[in-house]
Amino acid sequence: MNAHHQIWQVWAARLHHWGLGELAATLLEITSPVNTVGAQLVYIGQPLLRGMLPGEQLDALATLLENQNDTSAFVNFLRETSP
Repeated sequence: MNAHHQIWQVWAARLHHWGLGELAATLLEITSPVNTVGAQLVYIGQPLLRGMLPGEQLDALATLLENQNDTSAFVNFLRETSP
């Protein structure tokens, strides 16, 4: 499993813990036409965002948003790991 998938596990666990797993999955599906713009915003905002998230998580988020296959895979992962 690559590093991004390990990060996905952490994100999924947190989202499910907060009761936001299904909401996050739905939002990722709904916003898929503009996810590439979101990825670009993550790249541009990295200097400011590094205080909130480690660099590897920012990279994983940007990759997730810019790659439709990764987005779909994460949505499926969120739904499969739902408690």
